[in-house]
Amino acid sequence: MLCIRSEQMATFFEHARRQFEDRMVAHLLRCFPDPVAALGEQETRKAVQHGMERAETYGITAERDVCRYIDVMFAFGRDFDRDKELPWAAGILQDDQIADPRVKAERLFDQAQQRSDQAGGIVPAEPEETA
Repeated sequence: MLCIRSEQMATFFEHARRQFEDRMVAHLLRCFPDPVAALGEQETRKAVQHGMERAETYGITAERDVCRYIDVMFAFGRDFDRDKELPWAAGILQDDQIADPRVKAERLFDQAQQRSDQAGGIVPAEPEETA
């Protein structure tokens, strides 16, 4: 029988996380080239890590959904979820009626797109597959 120790699982998890970060940095470079160029790779990676952590606080952990969260973050600001000027974002993320994190991420992204369209289209049409 194969036995995987907790240290090995942590290594696998960290490797998968790093790969996701790599894919997100590449995705953001395609979708938000100017902000990413201004930040540089290291700060963009830190922003991705921040986005991953914030998304997780709302139960959003699936890669595609985290990608949506980070896209909205790049379009509306690092702490868009706490921004009093963007009550719609916090309203969606903190809505206890939305039990499914995937639905929460979809609604957040859809609302961001609608508001982005009104502001000149700053949110990508749909996140690419990051896997």
